[in-house]
Amino acid sequence: MAVLHAWRAARVTPLGELHTPPRMTAVLLRLTVQVVLVASLWHGLYAQTGTTAGLSREQAISYAVMAVLASRLRELDQFTGRDTVIQHMHYGTIVYWYLRPLPPQRYYALRALGEQLYGLAWALGGYAVCLAAGVAEPPRSAAVAGVFAVSMLLGQWVLYYVLLVLDQLCFFTIRNNSALLILIFAQNLLSGVYAPLWYFPDWFLTLSGFLPFQATLSVPLSLYVGRIELSEAGAELAVQAAWVVVLALLTRWVWRRAARRVISQGG
Repeated sequence: MAVLHAWRAARVTPLGELHTPPRMTAVLLRLTVQVVLVASLWHGLYAQTGTTAGLSREQAISYAVMAVLASRLRELDQFTGRDTVIQHMHYGTIVYWYLRPLPPQRYYALRALGEQLYGLAWALGGYAVCLAAGVAEPPRSAAVAGVFAVSMLLGQWVLYYVLLVLDQLCFFTIRNNSALLILIFAQNLLSGVYAPLWYFPDWFLTLSGFLPFQATLSVPLSLYVGRIELSEAGAELAVQAAWVVVLALLTRWVWRRAARRVISQGG
């Protein structure tokens, strides 16, 4: 029975897209346009130069394309199905999370796992097409590929906790749509989604080093393109693992605090 509940929770959001073919077509079109545009952008930016911030044109394009594909791992639309935390808090339906056989934290984790596995299928398909088309470069060696895979796994783990913290804020604020948008923008900026962090000023890199955001995406992709050497990979993986532990403890504590704010009347 527990396995059945886990399976149902994991496929909640993916089923919303799989049962709506136009949404899948839109995702395919959006990914294609994004990859073409970012590849064209970085081709243009490197038209008059060879290497900038330690990245060649091929490395920069590979980084940008991989960032687009990686963003698909947690880009499923929960809002349409009214299954976001902020919606549940607004309508008072968050109370049902505490009445189900699964604890809310486990339901949240299983749902996120299902989303990431579904998104991984999209990302791997896009990655294969980009490699075949020569848009992205393959890893330089099997060792780089292995370290990248481990770092990407840790990065997604950190990202899960970062997004969980953002959702947990909904338990403690009344109207926080704007705050969530600002925080999501900060997450994308500081994690290197919009551009590799190596292009930013030193003070920006120093600031981001004290935050978990770059551990989600910048570190794995920098390892992949060779901006971070294999000799430095151990330290980077240790930092990512440390953020996983810290954020896990923090979110566990916040879950307990959040439960005290849920009442049977809702809201």
